[in-house]
Amino acid sequence: MEAVAASQEVLRKLEWRVRNVADSSLGGEYRSAFRGRGREFDQVVRYEWGDDIRDIDWNVTARLGEPYRKKFVEERELTVVLLFEDSLSLQFGSGEQTKREALLEIASLFALISAANRDRAGFWHAGPAGEEFRRPVRGRSTILKTAARLLGRPKPSLDDTDRVEIDWKRFRHAFPRHSVVLWLGDFDAQPIPEDWFALRQHYQMIGVRVDDPWERELPDIGEVAALDPVDGELVPFDTGSKANRAAHAAWVEKRERSFLKLFPRRTDRLVVEAGDDLLQTLVGFFRARMRRLRN
Repeated sequence: MEAVAASQEVLRKLEWRVRNVADSSLGGEYRSAFRGRGREFDQVVRYEWGDDIRDIDWNVTARLGEPYRKKFVEERELTVVLLFEDSLSLQFGSGEQTKREALLEIASLFALISAANRDRAGFWHAGPAGEEFRRPVRGRSTILKTAARLLGRPKPSLDDTDRVEIDWKRFRHAFPRHSVVLWLGDFDAQPIPEDWFALRQHYQMIGVRVDDPWERELPDIGEVAALDPVDGELVPFDTGSKANRAAHAAWVEKRERSFLKLFPRRTDRLVVEAGDDLLQTLVGFFRARMRRLRN
């Protein structure tokens, strides 16, 4: 209970910034950044190049001999799901903020923006010890309570080296179709889920990752103590070693390839650096998505 109360205080401090930015910078356009498959049917129209092939009405197409698609009108309400993959690697941080703290701040900002826009928000937390979820709710006070519950989740113990697993089948039963799913995690050479194509058809999937400056470029500071994730022991690590720097570069490349396979479209992935102004970063992300959807 103390952790949840402390989280609610953090959320209240963030809320005034969200309200100012939502009014001045986004101007009500935030919803357009996630418009799309959460819509109500309107009519059937002739298919044109660039339209989403998933909207093709195959019965009408077969009857008329040329492609037609379903046209939709946007629903007033969005459902936002915060999928937080709480792996041990998120506890790394070379500066004042760990990657986990930065990701939780991003999750908080998304929840507050959802509340400000009268949307629904829920979460799914996956850690080494298991999973917890809260179904989407609407209203400022209930969304803040839901977000505070996520923020109040204790950090996984460094003694627990089990891999975080997401039960995707159970996940799909927990949240409605067309939800905006913000998958927040470390994506360390993340394997593609077996039913990933179906998940992308079912939801608007957005990948959110936080990079530490030391991950992007390994500093040449000599020998440091590093935690071995397998046995939990502190071991010496020479950052200036050619072999270590080459291994680090290969790891960075492998992780990036894996992340791009999951989210090949640039506006479906968000990568920030710990210590950035995360709210302004989100504003830029929303605008990039809006430009893509308008073109």
